[in-house]
Amino acid sequence: MRALVVEAPNKKWQLQDLPKPVPGPGQVLIRIHASGFCFTDIHQTHGSLPGPFPRTLGHEPVGTIEEVGPGVTIRKVGDRVGVPWAQGGCERCEWCLKGKQLFCANLIGTAASMSGGHADYMLAYAQAAMLLPEKLSFEQAAPIFCAGYTVYSGLKIAKPQPGDRVAVQGIGGLGHLAIQYAKASGFETIAISRSPDKDALIKSLGADHIVRDGAELDKKGGADVILATSNSSEAAVDAMNGLRPDGAFVVMGFDPEPMKISAGLMIMKRLRLLGSQQNNKEDLYEALQIAAAGKVKVITEAYKFEDVEKVYDRVERGQVRFRAVFINN
Repeated sequence: MRALVVEAPNKKWQLQDLPKPVPGPGQVLIRIHASGFCFTDIHQTHGSLPGPFPRTLGHEPVGTIEEVGPGVTIRKVGDRVGVPWAQGGCERCEWCLKGKQLFCANLIGTAASMSGGHADYMLAYAQAAMLLPEKLSFEQAAPIFCAGYTVYSGLKIAKPQPGDRVAVQGIGGLGHLAIQYAKASGFETIAISRSPDKDALIKSLGADHIVRDGAELDKKGGADVILATSNSSEAAVDAMNGLRPDGAFVVMGFDPEPMKISAGLMIMKRLRLLGSQQNNKEDLYEALQIAAAGKVKVITEAYKFEDVEKVYDRVERGQVRFRAVFINN
């Protein structure tokens, strides 16, 4: 089978011919039809996140099950499925017993401890293979398994109440979905964008208002929840100036630079600072259902595995609008 392999940190991805894997107990073999290219793939390539080398990346994989391993009864050949980042844990530690496997020290991670989806085939544990809604295409489904799952989880963990206003900081691969999920959930939605060239697109995504920074957000009446989706700590912290008292600030964009947050602002407004990733399985289920209902549409750029150098460069430079997806028919 073909697979995109990164041999060592900071090395170029290579399209290699590898043996087709065989599912073990509890596993399924998935024929990959689409695999989203996330900026996290760049971080992994640079060795910024843990994981062995050489390896095949790609943690937004979707396809059809071609073979099931011994003992698998919950999935069958022909099922349309996708696999999230966290596939499971040790099932013995405190976090696994609480149903929070994402905190397990021995997390089974897609494109980390297990090979990812930038290949013709990949293995996954049957319990992690989420069934796809029939109305959702593979190309649309793939980015939901990281980008969509992440922003919808962040919205849920903030616990906005009826009548609250939700602002999205950073309108990129995550942010363009966060606007749509917030709007689909019934909230007045504000985009914080420093790029006027995106204004028409942002409006088409459903944003009720567009502001340039936290000060302008504050003048507009502020927001009860801010979903910080960009990779800029500086821009994210600036947006906090527009949070209303008792507001929630949810960080889901990754920047190695630390956030310099005002303790006075946090105390005087009694703000909540939350980190969020892919939280509960029900959040993924709901995120997929909302997309299948046509309330959320991922804006994608489609590529083949052979386009890897071009797409890698575009993702690294932030030139993709808004999610790159390898299509493997």
